[in-house]
Amino acid sequence: MKMKSFIITFFSFPLILIFSCAKNKFPYQMTEPKKAYSYLALGDSYTIGQNVLPSENFPNQTVQLLNQQNYIFRSPEILAKTGWTTDELQNNINTHSFTPPYDFVTLLIGVNNQYRGRSDENYIPEFESLLKQAIQFAGGKADHVIVISIPDWGVTPFADGRDRAQIAKEIDDYNAANRYISESYKVHYVDITPGSREAATDLSLVAGDGLHPSAKEYTKWAQKVLASIKQQL
Repeated sequence: MKMKSFIITFFSFPLILIFSCAKNKFPYQMTEPKKAYSYLALGDSYTIGQNVLPSENFPNQTVQLLNQQNYIFRSPEILAKTGWTTDELQNNINTHSFTPPYDFVTLLIGVNNQYRGRSDENYIPEFESLLKQAIQFAGGKADHVIVISIPDWGVTPFADGRDRAQIAKEIDDYNAANRYISESYKVHYVDITPGSREAATDLSLVAGDGLHPSAKEYTKWAQKVLASIKQQL
C-alpha cells in the first residue's frame, strides 16, 4: 500500500505543478465585453438642436455624459426636424426604417402644435399614440422611455411683442396633458420647463437665433435625462 501511495503521489506531483504554472500564467479571468446601448430620440427642433452643433444637442450630450461615466452608448439615432408637429412626426415614423428594440427612447414633441394654435384636445390623442409607439420601440419597457416637457419659448427674445403670459399658459396646458399621459403609461417624465424660463434673465441659455436653447441649456436637459437612464442601468 505504501508503494502504491508513493507512485500515485509521484505521478500526481508534475500535474500539480502544471496546473499551478497555468494558474500563474493566466491570473485573470476572461470577461465579456460591455454591452453597447442604443438610444432613439424622437422630436422636433429641440431634439436635433436647431442653431447648435450636432454634438451639442441634448441626445448627443446625454450619450457623451454616459460614456464619460463608463457606460457604453452608441451615437443616438435621431428622428426629428424643426417645425414638426405631432402628426408630422407620426408621418415620418411611418416611413422611417427603425432597428428596434432600442435600450432607451426619448420623446419631446408639441411646441409646434401650440405655436400653430392647435388645441391641447387635438394634441392629447396624437401624443398618446406617439408615446405608445415609443414604448414599443423600447421593446415594451415603459421604464426605458423618457418624455421631456415642452420648454417655454415665450421667455425668449423671439417672443418680443407677443402675449408671453398666454404662451406660458398654453405651454403649461400642453405639459399638464403630456405629464398625465406619461404617468398613466409609467414612463419617466423630465420636467425642463421651469429651467427653460430662466432664459428670461439669462440669455446665455438661448441660441444665436434668439429662440432655441443654447448648448448650455441643453447640458441641463442632458443631465436630467442621464439621471433617468442611470436608474435603469
